[in-house]
Amino acid sequence: MPDEVHPRPQLVRPGWQDLGGVWDFAFDDDDAGRTREWFTRGRARDEAYDRTITVPYPPESRLSGVHVTEPHEIVWYRRDFKVGEVEEGHRVVLHFGAVDHEAMVWVNGRLVGVHEGGQTPFALDITDLLDDFGPAQRIVVRVKDPIADGTRARGKQDWQDEPHAIWYHRTTGIWQPVWLEVVPPVHLTRLHWTPHNAAASVTCEGELSAAAAGGTTVRVRLRLGEETLADQSVWVDGTAFRFEVSVAALRHGEDRGRLLWSPEQPVLIDASVDAGEDAVRSYFGFREVGVADGRFLLNHVPYFLRMVLEQGYWPDSHLAAPSGDALRREVELIKELGFNGVRVHQKAEDPRFLHWCDRLGLVVWGESAAAYEYSSVAVSRYTAEWQEIVRRDRSHPCVVAWVPLNESWGVPDIASVPAQAHFASALYHLTKAVDPSRPVISNDGWEIADADFHGVHDYTPSGASLRARYGDADSLRRTLESGRPGGRRLLLDSGGQAAVPVLLTEFGGLSYAPGADEKWFGYSTVRDEEDFAERLAELVSAVLGSPELAGFCYTQLTDTEQERNGLLTAAREPKLSPDRVRAILRRPAAAVAPEEVSAHRPEGH
Repeated sequence: MPDEVHPRPQLVRPGWQDLGGVWDFAFDDDDAGRTREWFTRGRARDEAYDRTITVPYPPESRLSGVHVTEPHEIVWYRRDFKVGEVEEGHRVVLHFGAVDHEAMVWVNGRLVGVHEGGQTPFALDITDLLDDFGPAQRIVVRVKDPIADGTRARGKQDWQDEPHAIWYHRTTGIWQPVWLEVVPPVHLTRLHWTPHNAAASVTCEGELSAAAAGGTTVRVRLRLGEETLADQSVWVDGTAFRFEVSVAALRHGEDRGRLLWSPEQPVLIDASVDAGEDAVRSYFGFREVGVADGRFLLNHVPYFLRMVLEQGYWPDSHLAAPSGDALRREVELIKELGFNGVRVHQKAEDPRFLHWCDRLGLVVWGESAAAYEYSSVAVSRYTAEWQEIVRRDRSHPCVVAWVPLNESWGVPDIASVPAQAHFASALYHLTKAVDPSRPVISNDGWEIADADFHGVHDYTPSGASLRARYGDADSLRRTLESGRPGGRRLLLDSGGQAAVPVLLTEFGGLSYAPGADEKWFGYSTVRDEEDFAERLAELVSAVLGSPELAGFCYTQLTDTEQERNGLLTAAREPKLSPDRVRAILRRPAAAVAPEEVSAHRPEGH
């Protein structure tokens, strides 16, 4: 497969048109653009767009060509484009990967749609607004991104003018690909896969744009390389469908392993789906996850998670990836360092990143940017966007867990205000309702409500402290019941939690000591490279030495602006030799039996 990955990698049609590149751009601090009709043609409107921007990079970033970091809550984009030949009856659909935060879209002066939520995609059928499919089509996008509004999911984008503490520069407006595709009158709009290894099947679930007269035949063909695994058709009367595709090759218990996905053996099943005139390519992995007996399970076998915190932030492009290749390289770097997983932190990552995790082999904990204020409005906004995130990403085999809340952000009084605890529990149950195939933790770090596992954040600087808190069953029980490593109680209700897996999901945070005038944030400092390696080994060895912990997530992969506690610099240069880091991270874990390790080795290794 070429490195240029489709912006929606699990529902691909050939011939899509990338609309990235140079667009006209304007700030609108007075919110005058709608009144003055900047979405229409005319000389006065042309003069309003007084600069250009390179899409999909946010205007705060260098790669955008704008590089204005001061707050501007309303921005406008404009671009002319050509559609080309469109077959009779076919539709032209305009896609946005993500626009932070409220988007209004006009085509040829007419409003075609709006979308709220800065992390999720939306699509607009613009066919009826095109001018004879000629070369002079025009898109205009207005984006509003209220910086101080704590009810919106902003994650670690700073609400102050300049970055402080652990928060960094903002990402306003378009920050993921914008693209066009031409589709048949009846076409697939959603496609999801849920594997069932023991049942030797996979659930194919999808939606059609419209119900065809007389129904639609949906045909699914599954292949592993040149081997055909399934070829099945169903008749769909309506727009939504869900059916089981039988895969006979999974029934052979001793041969099944060659089909199963894991980080050590990232086997992907290629899928082609025909729905009437529509034909798309997709993929999935035969991979099941769960928890039992205090362990995380991958394909029903205990699997020790060695993860790293990844904020997906680049100095020159902020939350937008500098290129598709950069997303692939990020996954390669994580694996080279010795991790088998990544916790994407305070961000719903670009689907192309998830594609490379699928293809190269890396498990992912799915998270969202946080809101910071609790209210009924915040609840409504957050649940709507969170459901979009889960629906977008739930077919990726790499995604093995959902984390809707982090460290009580957005529910700051969860321990004393019942409504906030109910919201955290509701997010747990809502997530399980939308996707029952994965474990969920309501609130990672502390003050945990409903959860399939407990993720604890503990930045103690010494291995001795980690051993005292997590080194054996009694120590771990005391820590969960009365410990406060983050200054807050860990569990809102400690009853009935004995068999729930516990992971140290943030720890470490080692940083070189800052210079006198250096803007810096970190948790613990080291003197030099040798001290860094020794301290890293001390902390990781303490975690690996615990027979009770089911895994860890080290903070963090890269430096992020003034947060200088990465294993890599912000430019992705290693602070320690990757081989040296890998040797530290891949030491045997006391919680893993030898037969569990061999169960996840690729065949022939």
